[in-house]
Amino acid sequence: MTIAIRAADLGDAQVIALIASHQRDMLEASPPGTSFALDLSGLQDPAVSVLAAWDGKALAAIGALKRLAPAHGELKSMRTDAAFLRRGIARLMLDALIDLARDQGITRLSLETGSGEKFEPALALYRQRGFAIGPAFADYRVTEFNQCLHLDL
Repeated sequence: MTIAIRAADLGDAQVIALIASHQRDMLEASPPGTSFALDLSGLQDPAVSVLAAWDGKALAAIGALKRLAPAHGELKSMRTDAAFLRRGIARLMLDALIDLARDQGITRLSLETGSGEKFEPALALYRQRGFAIGPAFADYRVTEFNQCLHLDL
């Protein structure tokens, strides 16, 4: 397996399908009003850079970086296709997004995510990479379900 990570083509059918699957899954796994997963139009915002991880012609994962301020970025839409789970692709994507943030002059990365069993694998990955739970940012609120994590680069 050779994974190539590059800018995502948001018109690609596999990319569109994985984005839609991610959004559906987040809505189903979250209490009403607590999911902030971006849909395709949200990922088309000029402040958002979307990456795709490919194994040949098969889409393995997506991830996005949203610039909030000159030195502050937010991770969005981290999603690995079910066929590629537990192969280290999420770690590759996270590292690529961190590298992209550094290349853009971002010195602080933040993310908002949920709580519970469904979110534990992602939370473990973020913690392993140095993210720590912290205060709310942007328009988010910390709730019993929602939490915010931060990493200084």
